[in-house]
Amino acid sequence: MKKIIVVGSGGREHAIAWRLAQSPLVQKVVCVPGNGGTLFEDKCANVPLDAAKGLPGNPYVEIAKKEGCDFAVIGPEDPLADGLADEFWKAGIPCVGPKKAAAQLEASKDLAKAFMKKHSVAAPASETFTDKNAALEYVKKRGAPIVLKADGLAAGKGVVVAKTLDEAIAAVHDIMESGRVGDAGKKLVVEDYLAGIEMSVLAAVSVTPDGAKSGKAAIRSFLPARDHKRLNDGAKGPNTGGMGAVCPLSDVTPAIMEQFDKDILQPTLRGLVAEGFDYRGFIFFGVMITKDGPKLLEYNVRLGDPETQAVLPLMDFDFAAMCQAIVDGSLKDFEMNWKDEFAVAPVAVSGGYPGSYPKGKSISINKDLIEQSGAKVFVAGAIEDRRDESEQKPQDISRGLVTSGGRVLAVCAKGKTFDAAWKKAYEALEGVSFDGMFFRKDIGLPGAAVSD
Repeated sequence: MKKIIVVGSGGREHAIAWRLAQSPLVQKVVCVPGNGGTLFEDKCANVPLDAAKGLPGNPYVEIAKKEGCDFAVIGPEDPLADGLADEFWKAGIPCVGPKKAAAQLEASKDLAKAFMKKHSVAAPASETFTDKNAALEYVKKRGAPIVLKADGLAAGKGVVVAKTLDEAIAAVHDIMESGRVGDAGKKLVVEDYLAGIEMSVLAAVSVTPDGAKSGKAAIRSFLPARDHKRLNDGAKGPNTGGMGAVCPLSDVTPAIMEQFDKDILQPTLRGLVAEGFDYRGFIFFGVMITKDGPKLLEYNVRLGDPETQAVLPLMDFDFAAMCQAIVDGSLKDFEMNWKDEFAVAPVAVSGGYPGSYPKGKSISINKDLIEQSGAKVFVAGAIEDRRDESEQKPQDISRGLVTSGGRVLAVCAKGKTFDAAWKKAYEALEGVSFDGMFFRKDIGLPGAAVSD
């Protein structure tokens, strides 16, 4: 029986902890710091980061040692980019998450683009600039629509799809000059715009620096999914961290996935091996399906959010056993089966998001209604309600939660057809309420994702 530390506090981490806890191999999941969902999840325990206060080493590592954890799973990108996986391995704790050098595939858009070019990964043409005037000249030459990306991590705020030349010029000034994205904007990647519809593919990766010699290097893709980034129905309004996800995709044919494997997945694996990366973890492929086939827009070096909340419920295998296979090099032979179902996971957000929004709003979750629909609530921006228990409603799913973030929770439901899953998800969402709650009503429907 294993003890596992999960690093992070979002909806993705709730889904990871929940799936790990379902394994008979797992005794305990230590969530650092976790959230209001992991707090009440079976076999899970939240541990605040300050529990390592006064201890000499990295706080996550110190907590893992104190709790006797057998391996670690890192959820978010920032600790990966900072080298947390390296720290776990140095301490003798196997880690699901790439080491720092490989994590730069997300931390640096420029490095990722160079990697794609070097290893013949199908992707749109791009150039990188450190000089604002040179970037402006290039943008004027290429015209619009065009895509501009801050090189570094910018919490999802560093990408602009400019539909006009004026928008593109303004974006160059904003990213490189205003300081809005900080050091992330010191380099600017300018990328050709591709028309089509987006697809997210998550995958498990097991590559060590001796990957070429060992013959164990592997990358195994999951079912294709789709995130819905725009705030409002019909793919309108500002970009967000994600308003919902669906999996699998009826409009993605086996032929498209075969081309994805040939032009993107396998070249990526060859590149990871050739670069000598230590990449034992997950990878996210942000893909545009164009008239010329799938093209890679970006890598994320972890599971996507909210795609994880739609993909993991469809796994018909032991997630903890797969994580073990990632770290011990047996992923290539791991048997991966999937439920013959669809999953729909709309996200409920705080009023005002993605701008400023209030916190501390009491959340009511009707346990009976959720259970009737067979849905699962994945908490993201919510923490335990510490008011007097007498003030809390008896039908709440837990002792009570209050909002603490913009994206508050996702409700995922499964069905044998997309329509059945969609209906169950939105019926379950009726059992959730908090002041100012907002959600899209068209997740997964035609026209819900950006398409030109």
